[in-house]
Amino acid sequence: MEHGFLTVSAAVPLTKVADCEYNLQQIENIIAQAEGKGVEVIVFPELCITGYTCQDLFHQTLLLEQAETAILMLLDFTRNLDIITIVGVPVIAGNLLLNCAAIIQKGDLLGLIPKTYLPNYSEFYEKRWFASSRDLQPTEIRYAGNTVLVTPQPTLFRTCDGALFGVEICEDVWAPAPPSTQLALAGADIIFNLSASDELIGKHSYLKSLLAQQSARTISGYVYSGCGFGESSQDAVYSGNAMIYENGQLLANGKRFNLEPQTVITQIDIEKLRSERRANSTYATAQRGHTVRIINSHTTTAHHDFELIRNVDPHPFIPKDADMADSCNEILSIQIAGLAKRLVHTGCKNVVLGVSGGLDSTLALIVCVKTFDKLGWERKGVIGVTMPGFGTTGRTHTNATSLMRSLGITQREVDITNAVKQHFNDIGQDIDIHDVTYENSQARERTQILMDIANKTNGLVIGTGDLSELALGWATYNGDHMSMYGVNAGIPKTLIRYLVQYAANNMDNTSRNILLDIIDTPVSPELIPADKDGNISQKTEDIVGPYELHDFFLYNILRFGFRPTKVFMLACRAFNGSNGGSSYDEDTIKKWLTTFLRRFFAQQFKRSCLPDGPKVGSISLSPRSDWRMPSDASSTLWLKECGQI
Repeated sequence: MEHGFLTVSAAVPLTKVADCEYNLQQIENIIAQAEGKGVEVIVFPELCITGYTCQDLFHQTLLLEQAETAILMLLDFTRNLDIITIVGVPVIAGNLLLNCAAIIQKGDLLGLIPKTYLPNYSEFYEKRWFASSRDLQPTEIRYAGNTVLVTPQPTLFRTCDGALFGVEICEDVWAPAPPSTQLALAGADIIFNLSASDELIGKHSYLKSLLAQQSARTISGYVYSGCGFGESSQDAVYSGNAMIYENGQLLANGKRFNLEPQTVITQIDIEKLRSERRANSTYATAQRGHTVRIINSHTTTAHHDFELIRNVDPHPFIPKDADMADSCNEILSIQIAGLAKRLVHTGCKNVVLGVSGGLDSTLALIVCVKTFDKLGWERKGVIGVTMPGFGTTGRTHTNATSLMRSLGITQREVDITNAVKQHFNDIGQDIDIHDVTYENSQARERTQILMDIANKTNGLVIGTGDLSELALGWATYNGDHMSMYGVNAGIPKTLIRYLVQYAANNMDNTSRNILLDIIDTPVSPELIPADKDGNISQKTEDIVGPYELHDFFLYNILRFGFRPTKVFMLACRAFNGSNGGSSYDEDTIKKWLTTFLRRFFAQQFKRSCLPDGPKVGSISLSPRSDWRMPSDASSTLWLKECGQI
């Protein structure tokens, strides 16, 4: 396990009913291939040694003895292998026959886990052959050359790297109180399920939903392997499901109804799961009193060069295409509801915001207009103010004024040039020196104008700054940093384009065309004069770095607490240019990761006094709810590790 990732596999071998020798050979072939691919834990289907559909043959002593012999041979086969193997086998324990999972590593039988819930309805008759773990008293048995305690007590297994996993069998997860719930609350990071669920119309969709929900509810990884081709089709068909989930997300799955053996391999992020659990106080409370016995696996000897084989989403804040419209509508609804409540509470019938022709102010304007529409108020109560200065370009100014006109709001324009020049004279600032004073003086002048207009009109100043800017501190303290309600405070920069695009798709042609041009305009505060051709000369991403990288850093560092080396590794995987996405080399990623960490720590003082604003996603930087950090916290540890990458 490196960077917190455990490589796991769900395998579906070919099967011959009651032919243990054939089944063992199929299983061994898959194990050998998986070991070569660096798999650390592999799970096979329920009763895969004998086949699940043996029916009354499970009463035959010969079959049960051959199954035990197959396990003995499997132990010998794995003697020099590090991989942990989980296979299904019938096991005699005193007067009981149990449907068990055998956990095997390095020639050792680590444990036997009996099935708890035995289906005995419709096409299932398991109680005809097997006893439940609840019928069992803790019993020490001699099995396949090993002395093993078979017990109903919940049991976990610890890998040599410290990952904990539990095992349940098929129907267990369909029960009202699955054993996996207790196993997870007792510390299991991953649940492995050996299954033999047959196929019926609509059942597969329900199964996927069930596994996703169980994985999400227990904040765990869930690896599921179901019987496939070769099981008896006398009365039912088994499709060979192989699925791997992580906290509700399907990471990998195989092909159903495949006539060949298959192995699904991916990596589960144990570190991420544990981070989620630590942050969830409900989970912490629920786990009280849950105890299990823990069996340690063997120390491994192989040293595979780590390679991340799972996909990494380069844009974690952006909804997937299939969900885009619904997600954008929901996000806008949250923003609108938040602003509506603030207006109703304060009794203000006007809002005031600066409209620059950039993305952020455009989204804020759209939210204001839609809020007034929802409240049934005249749009004239939305007062949009353009405040051209030294760096304002014709393109952004035209877009700002045209959009306000097309939306039917109140337009005002205050040119800040002379006021800022007078301020420069007052403080002794050389107008030809384009330093931070030159830039921030303009931002603060604009905020003063908005605040005073709000006072005159009994209105609220609406903040336009977004989540990404707050993370980087890309805001002028007591300038655009300040407002009376910040509607974009929970929206990362990479998401704003999609929200504006969604709004554009639902507007008249005039407004739509303006919005599309705003989307194509480079992100800029426009505080430095335009170039000789009148184009934007100050592009934000040239200064602080690409927002898609910063949003990636923000998500992984704040959401999961990942250290710089892991974030760097994930970013290299996410931005390698595959699937037509963006590509950045390692030096570029390291440079901007260092920038992000340096700015994030240095600019906390701005976030410590943020205005109110609605939380939209899983990350917020509000000092009153999600993010509490000392303004003078040291970044030394993080920057030092960055420097060692």
